[in-house]
Amino acid sequence: MRLVRKFLATAVALVTSITTASVFARPFETSIMKRLPVEVKDSGGTLIFSDSPEYVTKNGILYTDVVKGDARILFYHLNNSGVRKKFAVIVENISYHENTVEITRGGFSAPDNNYLLVGKETQMMYMKNNFRDKIKLKRREIKLFQKKMNDVVVDPGHLVYGVYDFHAKDMVRVYVLMYPENADPLKFLNYAEILPKDEYKLRGTFKNMNRHIKLKNDYDPHRDGIGYILICDNVTDFFKRGIDATDGSEVVNFGNYGVNYMLNFNIKAKTKFCLTPLGGMYAGAVRYYHGKKSGTIPTPQGKIYFGDRIFPETESMRKAREEGLSLWNNFTDSSELGSYSGNVVFEYSPPGASNLPVNIVLLPDN
Repeated sequence: MRLVRKFLATAVALVTSITTASVFARPFETSIMKRLPVEVKDSGGTLIFSDSPEYVTKNGILYTDVVKGDARILFYHLNNSGVRKKFAVIVENISYHENTVEITRGGFSAPDNNYLLVGKETQMMYMKNNFRDKIKLKRREIKLFQKKMNDVVVDPGHLVYGVYDFHAKDMVRVYVLMYPENADPLKFLNYAEILPKDEYKLRGTFKNMNRHIKLKNDYDPHRDGIGYILICDNVTDFFKRGIDATDGSEVVNFGNYGVNYMLNFNIKAKTKFCLTPLGGMYAGAVRYYHGKKSGTIPTPQGKIYFGDRIFPETESMRKAREEGLSLWNNFTDSSELGSYSGNVVFEYSPPGASNLPVNIVLLPDN
């Protein structure tokens, strides 16, 4: 997830500040977009996030903490050891009686050295929301979160990425670990050490794992023109703060990985929605809810990734963006999310391996 730190933005500015159009062979068409005012509220259970060390060179525990109730686990690690390894999530019942962990949702794609592909496949699996499982634990018992994890061998240079929602009836300790290919993960846990985090410190426990964003006003495409909301920029959409339970230090989730966004729009007339990446190459998925219909939309559709034709913004472009003005132009790379009227809700979560931030853009349907 290191790519998020680039934070390149799309080329946006007031029309009067466009000076680069002449370098392009094709006509440079632009339309001004205005940032739409929103209401934001965080809610939900606990996010356990394991992404440090991201490039793992030795066996050990990558992150661990205790949780009860609704929770989400996201792990994102690359085998940088030079030999084949395995990764697993383990749960330990630390209550004084029998316990149950009910997994309500999940995505865990095959490891690969195509990181954008891994990120997109995991998101597609998670957003389809058709996975359930139950783990029954006796007092002090430990089990694999998913039995199949011990069957997955991760080659050197390959990425492993998974995300699961679950509910723990009582207190459980959750471990994320890398271990030798031929080892028993439950026995390995008895002598495994907690690995130090890397310089980026992307691991921790975060409260209120869901973010609800709603337009303050109903959107009328004929009145409002092209509008957008900006996600994961840490200016208008702040990154969550939490605690690294392995040492008690305060940490920041740069990118809000593992946070589920529910984006709620009331639309007066038929409106087209698009997702536009602002930082570079991007591959993910979005789920929509419209009346009785719902479904998962790849972003982008028809290819693994997009956003590779974005160029950096100038100082005047940056100032315009911070004041709530951007441009829709020939070089805006977008992935359509469909056209809707009435109420529509999009579920979004920042995908691993992709660049951030992103815009959700609303356009008149014509």
